[in-house]
Amino acid sequence: MEIAWGPFLVGLAVIIMVPGPDFVLVTRNAANNARHGWLAAAGVTTGLLLHASAATLGLSALVMAAPTALVVVKVIGVAYLGWLGVQILRRAGSAEHTNDMSLHPGSGRSVFLRGLLVDVLNPKVMLTFLTLLPQAMDPAGDAMRQAALLSAVAVSAFGAWWLLVVPSVRRMTVWLADPRRRRVFERCCGGALLAMAGSLVLG
Repeated sequence: MEIAWGPFLVGLAVIIMVPGPDFVLVTRNAANNARHGWLAAAGVTTGLLLHASAATLGLSALVMAAPTALVVVKVIGVAYLGWLGVQILRRAGSAEHTNDMSLHPGSGRSVFLRGLLVDVLNPKVMLTFLTLLPQAMDPAGDAMRQAALLSAVAVSAFGAWWLLVVPSVRRMTVWLADPRRRRVFERCCGGALLAMAGSLVLG
């Protein structure tokens, strides 16, 4: 079984380091609260694991092959990202008038679920597994076994990435203690999610 590890790992590294909705959500939560940062990271990683499992079992391919199912996933994903972006912008605007910059995103469970849904409802994550994995697989090898191995590596790599991101963001808390900087940060996070929702519409 000759898996093309080189191209796979390079492609995976590029995907991991290009910011997406999951990065925005984890960063925003980590800046507010260390525990919430880890919970958001756990949520998006769990969502990634679900996508990896679906890709391994061939379920993602079925969804991509069914235009109606793909449109439904896309519409829900766009709506959810847009809703999150608007909520963050509203909190930032409210904090500007009340001078309360805590902006707690809710309970730990809700933070985890938001991270989970951001990944599960992102069709680009599904497409990533359906394009990246097959290109690295050996046609002569066991497809299920290879897909499971490559998916495990992808999920582990993302998990390792969050282990670097969350502590790095926590070092920004002193800089974000200034209310004006915090408002700018929150607006950037909300705006980024809205922009990503727009990119899904156009994509």
